[in-house]
Amino acid sequence: MASPQPQQINVADLDIQQLADVRRQLEEELNHLTNSFAQLKQAQAKFKSCIENVAEVKPQNKGNTILVPLTNSLYVPGRLTDPEHVIVDVGTGYYVKKSRAQAIKYYEAKVDYIRTNLDSLQETISKKQDNMNYLVNVMQAKLQAQSQIAKT
Repeated sequence: MASPQPQQINVADLDIQQLADVRRQLEEELNHLTNSFAQLKQAQAKFKSCIENVAEVKPQNKGNTILVPLTNSLYVPGRLTDPEHVIVDVGTGYYVKKSRAQAIKYYEAKVDYIRTNLDSLQETISKKQDNMNYLVNVMQAKLQAQSQIAKT
């Protein structure tokens, strides 16, 4: 059974109240999409930061004292014993031991995946903004037409 196709409606055929409702819906969609875009940008920045942090773990730092974060504001002293490997949070409470090169490759793949999603999302946001601009222009034209009719 085929899914029903979305019905196309010419916004020029709608009255002012219906146009206002469509505008409100478009604004909500745009807000949601822009929030999602911002969240993806933050995730991308986090993964880029991870790449930089993995690069800072170097063999010459073996045996150095470091601060190990227990929370965002609580640290304990530790000693770097294996600078060739890091523990990577792969999600849902799972952690995997990876070489530094594997960890960088993992985080670069995450950054690329998010970049693809950001590009797609940016395209969607742009289309929605174009729709919004067209809708606003139609609303303004209808309001001007109504005011012209009221003046005569």
